[in-house]
Amino acid sequence: MLEPPVNSIKLSQTAKDQLTKLKRSTKIEQWNILCRWAFFRSLAETAPPSIIPIPADSNLEMTWKVFGGDLSDISIIALKQRCHQDGLEINPEILSQQFRLHLHRGIGYLAGDASLRKIDDLVGLAIQVD
Repeated sequence: MLEPPVNSIKLSQTAKDQLTKLKRSTKIEQWNILCRWAFFRSLAETAPPSIIPIPADSNLEMTWKVFGGDLSDISIIALKQRCHQDGLEINPEILSQQFRLHLHRGIGYLAGDASLRKIDDLVGLAIQVD
C-alpha cells in the first residue's frame, strides 16, 4: 500500500451540507463513496483547483482507509500524477493540500450540477465521451 496524502480528512460544513444534498438525490448513503466520486470529478478538470483555505468545521471525518477503500492506491497515484501534471512538487504537504482542494472542489461541482438528480446521472458523468 502506498503512503496516503492524509491519515484522515475532516470536511467543511459547506461540503457536508452539499454531500447531504447529494445523498438525497443519488440515494448513495455512504459519505466515502460520494467523496471518491467528487475527488475524481475534480481531477478530471483541466484547471488546477484554487488554493483557498478550507475550514475543517464539520463533524464529518473519515480516515484515508475509509475514503480510499479498494481504490486507495489508485487514488494516491492519480493525485500524484495530477500534481506532476500541474507542475507541483510531490511532497507530503503538497499532496495533503491538493487532496483537500480537489475533494472539496469536486463536492462543490457535484452538488452544483443541476442535472444530477439520481445515481444514473452520476454514472453518466463517468462515461461521457467527448
